[in-house]
Amino acid sequence: MTRNLSRLLRPRSIAVIGGGAISRYLIENCAKIGFSGQIWQVHPTRGAFTTVKDLPEPPDVAFIGVNRAATTGIVAELAAMGAGGAVAYASGYAEAAAELADGGDLQADLVKVAGDMVLIGPNCYGFLNYLDGAALWPDQQGGQRCETGVAIITQSSNIAINLTMQRRGLPLAYLVTAGNQAQTGFGEIGQVLLEDPRVTALGLHIEGIGDLRAFEALAARAQALGKPIVALKAGASEQAQTAALSHTASLAGSAAGAEAVLRRLGIAQVGSLSVLLETLKLLHVVGPLASNRIGSMSCSGGEASLMADAAVGHAITYPPLDGVQSEALRAALGPRVALANPLDYHTYIWADVARMTAAYSAMMAGDLALGVVVADFPRKDRCSDMDWGPVIEAVTATANSSGKPMAILSSIAENLPEATARRLIDHGLIPLNGVDAAIPAIEAAAFLGQARTAHAPLVLPGAPDAVEMIEEGAAKAILHRAGIMVPNAVMVTDVRDLADAVAEVGFPLVLKGMGLAHKTEAGAVALGLSTLSDVKQAAQRMPATRFLVEEMITGAVAELLIGVVRDPANGMLLTLAAGGTLTELLQDRVSLLLPVTPEDIRTALMSLRMAPVFSGYRGARAVPMDAIVEAVLAIQTYVMDHPGQIEEIEINPLICTPTRAVVADVLLRIGTAQPQ
Repeated sequence: MTRNLSRLLRPRSIAVIGGGAISRYLIENCAKIGFSGQIWQVHPTRGAFTTVKDLPEPPDVAFIGVNRAATTGIVAELAAMGAGGAVAYASGYAEAAAELADGGDLQADLVKVAGDMVLIGPNCYGFLNYLDGAALWPDQQGGQRCETGVAIITQSSNIAINLTMQRRGLPLAYLVTAGNQAQTGFGEIGQVLLEDPRVTALGLHIEGIGDLRAFEALAARAQALGKPIVALKAGASEQAQTAALSHTASLAGSAAGAEAVLRRLGIAQVGSLSVLLETLKLLHVVGPLASNRIGSMSCSGGEASLMADAAVGHAITYPPLDGVQSEALRAALGPRVALANPLDYHTYIWADVARMTAAYSAMMAGDLALGVVVADFPRKDRCSDMDWGPVIEAVTATANSSGKPMAILSSIAENLPEATARRLIDHGLIPLNGVDAAIPAIEAAAFLGQARTAHAPLVLPGAPDAVEMIEEGAAKAILHRAGIMVPNAVMVTDVRDLADAVAEVGFPLVLKGMGLAHKTEAGAVALGLSTLSDVKQAAQRMPATRFLVEEMITGAVAELLIGVVRDPANGMLLTLAAGGTLTELLQDRVSLLLPVTPEDIRTALMSLRMAPVFSGYRGARAVPMDAIVEAVLAIQTYVMDHPGQIEEIEINPLICTPTRAVVADVLLRIGTAQPQ
């Protein structure tokens, strides 16, 4: 359900409920931002109106700045009178459930009494609309009005305050805090913001996604509108996940799951607030980049080296100069400059607009998606920046003649002042503050420019009851019925039957003791047994009374891990990784969300560092990629045929020989699906 949030976000009347500093700041912010509508303060002793019922008409939006005990009743009154929406400032709801036993119930009551009225929060600061001039904001804020800009949604009110204080020249159209997302979440708010034609891009600071279907709808609408989304997802560390849960009642989920969701939905993920701001700035000025091919120009070898080194580990490239570029650069720069990309054009042409334009244009004659000129501006309180004007003029001329995006990047963030950044944006140029943030911002913009293929809706994770571990023999039987190749095996419950089992399986074989959580650590696995005597002796040494006699898979070329785990916040997470004893050591893995296509699986496998092994490394035989893909698809089918039951499946290793892919070991945890 997408509610009509336009009345709340672009109000003509605001009710401020409560007193003290909260109300004072809110009223002052409305005046500061140029709000031209009605503001009605509601307070038993200090307001123009004693109660909500005394208001002259239903407000378009109300800011409820009172304690949590009183908030529920006020929300009910506002909903009954037909208010456009409400922001619930109070905390002590689901985010504090560990400390306050009634927190979750109180939040549920709040949503119930709100009914169809839009409710933002609780536990949030509200929003700032810098386009129309509306400030539901109970604290300081450093933004200013604009005609177009980016929208940002965050769950953290303090981070929202910090974002308003940025001095990077980024025009903010909207800044919205979502708090606990009790009723209205990121997906719903984001769609409304993107529908505003004055909004150029959307930034998200996410602690927990919440409604996966709403988030999918947000991404689809963004793609339809041609407006990019970039996200900073908290929760890479255990401490961050704990903080998110205690702060906003968010189901933070795994970092790998969140990364897979964002990548699948075409949302660029960044790793810091600085990169978020720089990416949004780039997107605001020129939108997503056509490719990751970049041209870098500076008048210093040190800066050229910084740019080259900063790209290591990022999916951007500096293509070598072609003949046309080299010839034109030589004509512009003379014989004393070594030609390369990144380019150190020295200072011979400094402040010469015509020659700088010729040099920059020569670089941009190549197959590039972005030109970057490195220039740190002097501080005007102690120095003069007069000689930097020609740089801006030359870069502007190059952008106009080449038709390609151009950026001016300061190697140190503070060396591109806010006033200069705004001037560059007015010229259609991208101001980028600091190499460390600019390079990943360029990478993110290039990711957003890639062609996207439509995917089926994500498989929702469910919440199975009575989850139990299925013993290996039974688990392999389940996988075999699902169409996955497993070794020939016989379960033995009496050591006297070992001879018959060995005769049926044949040598070489593996003996495993059953009923143990960690068989290898307990000494309950014996590999490569080749005589009945070896089998019996191995059985005597094992702390078990039941055994799995199993075919030994020989001729392995590669070992893989294939896992599917229920990620409560993000869906059913598929992991493909280097398997066997090297899984933890190599950390060579990639994660996707179900459902996946055969092409998704192949692309993921080929992204692993071990991928050269698949095609035959150093004379070894290749593995049957079709068999591996079919095994993954069979696991997916099994998961989707048992919705709401699967907690975890892990095959490790899947032994890949030149002719087949066989499950050597499996962990399966499954429960009972909850009623829908």
